[in-house]
Amino acid sequence: MERFFKTNIKRWNELVEIHAKSDYYDLEGFKAGTLSLHDIEREALGDVSGMSLLHLQCQFGLDTLSWARLGAAVTGVDFSDRAIKFAESLSREMNIHARFICSNIYDLPKALDESFDIVYTSYGVVCWLPEIDEWAQIISKYLKSGGIFLVVDFHPFAWIFDSDDFTELKVKYSYFHSEEPYLFQREGTYAEPEANVKNKTYYEWQHSLSDIMNALIRAGLRIQSIKEYPYSIDRLFYFMRKQRGYWRFTSTRYDIPLMFSVKATK
Repeated sequence: MERFFKTNIKRWNELVEIHAKSDYYDLEGFKAGTLSLHDIEREALGDVSGMSLLHLQCQFGLDTLSWARLGAAVTGVDFSDRAIKFAESLSREMNIHARFICSNIYDLPKALDESFDIVYTSYGVVCWLPEIDEWAQIISKYLKSGGIFLVVDFHPFAWIFDSDDFTELKVKYSYFHSEEPYLFQREGTYAEPEANVKNKTYYEWQHSLSDIMNALIRAGLRIQSIKEYPYSIDRLFYFMRKQRGYWRFTSTRYDIPLMFSVKATK
């Protein structure tokens, strides 16, 4: 696992500067006062003012700082040291109080010992996790009694298709989890498809929706809601078009879930 993590960290460290300059993240707009959050997570959590919030896999912290702008006392965690340094510099530059911790999720108990009103994670997070039960146990560890957990992510069903096929959906990968990760070698990045990325190799793990749900239940969380969405914040496939703020298939032939959310309490 250490080998897989090191490879992924090298790639994510390189992507920090590329993503920070991209239109996708619109850093200048964020500095001018916009929020990076989407309606899904804002509606799910509601008013967070005065609440403590732990943001897992926060990358360089735009969502973390957005929650802080909405009044939460925030802590962001990511395994990329460059991402955390960038998040800390943003926090200082914008005078938004936030704490950031560089840690692999599984090692977080070595670096953090407190509980939170909210644990939050979103968009492209579950696929980087080799062990889903341990992830759920850590979420439970950091939630106060009565605290809220929210995950919003791309639907695991969407990951079974070949994203490199430009004509139609074709099944390429298994829906179910395997201990051995998928190896990818990609040019560019989702935020900058034409970027010259040196660290092209990375690893991902698949987890079915039942894997995720049962892990949370086994960790002692009570599920409040499960939602699935036929649209995405990203263009997952070439034959999608942006409509009403989200990417959607132009044909009803592909009426499949592209994202999901789970809200739970401890």
